[in-house]
Amino acid sequence: MDKLSIIRPDDWHLHLRDTPYLEAVLPHTARQFARAIIMPNLQPPVRNYDDASAYRQRILSALPDHSDFQPLMTLYLTDNTSAEEIERASQSDFIFGAKLYPAGATTNSEAGVTGLKPVYPALEAMQKHGLVLQIHGEATEHEVDIFDREKCFIDTSLKSIHEDFPNLRIVFEHITTADAVDYVASENDFIAATITAHHLLINRNAMFTGGIRPHHYCLPVAKRELHRQALLKAATSDSVKFFAGTDSAPHARDAKESACGCAGIYSAYSAIELYAEAFELTDDFSHFEAFMSVNGPHFYQLPINDDNIQLEKTSWKIPESLDYPNDELIPFKAGEILKWKLINND
Repeated sequence: MDKLSIIRPDDWHLHLRDTPYLEAVLPHTARQFARAIIMPNLQPPVRNYDDASAYRQRILSALPDHSDFQPLMTLYLTDNTSAEEIERASQSDFIFGAKLYPAGATTNSEAGVTGLKPVYPALEAMQKHGLVLQIHGEATEHEVDIFDREKCFIDTSLKSIHEDFPNLRIVFEHITTADAVDYVASENDFIAATITAHHLLINRNAMFTGGIRPHHYCLPVAKRELHRQALLKAATSDSVKFFAGTDSAPHARDAKESACGCAGIYSAYSAIELYAEAFELTDDFSHFEAFMSVNGPHFYQLPINDDNIQLEKTSWKIPESLDYPNDELIPFKAGEILKWKLINND
């Protein structure tokens, strides 16, 4: 197989930051994807309808000319998010969910939730009004090993949320472990998961090959090879519960290559091609279109896109760096050769 044609995909987990960084990264996503779920962890966070509306307008204003890309907005859950605010958000035509960050779990999560009970009124309202709960699923207690944070969160928090709100649609974001794959696969149709391209392509060794590799550091961190294999098996399976969410997260080079480097991998520049690289590892593209373009809209109860994209099997090199305000941005697999190239959305 040397060409692929699939329904135009969507990105179900994306960080765009804000002006002036927004303008630098948005064209990369808009060139490839029709829609994306936009993460709300700005400074300050996108906490309510008004914040989401204003941020959406900034995104639309930053789009390249003639782009039809649509941002799908989310709210940032806090201990004080009210049921009334959730109801107001659900009545909009541009807010599709709310994101639960455990406080301190990742970039700009300081305002996240400190426990489950404070957000139960908001979760009950989300279940009632049909908003999707997106979860960064990591336990943040200091005594929990960083490589066990996802499994611990399943056992201590996610199971409780799902049991207490069985009809709340939940996306377990950027899963990284076989434990998460098994949990999602075993539960009802109200829970699904996104998988990033980078977690399909690297294991935790990538952070330490030849020295510290800060551009392979993200949260949740990549895990052992057995977990990468479990993710790859889930993504390439016929299950409708798994779909593409890049978790592409731009940070300036200086912020990554520092004494306390930021977590985040920037994959948006070549996101679809990176997913194709992952499927190439299995030599099986039979469920590539479903994973990229069908399962996500199905779970979010949105129409499938009505146009196609084409990829061609041809070697090309990812740039060593990209332009970024007052610095530069290092894309995932910078300087490396990929085997698949998007050929009709340039």
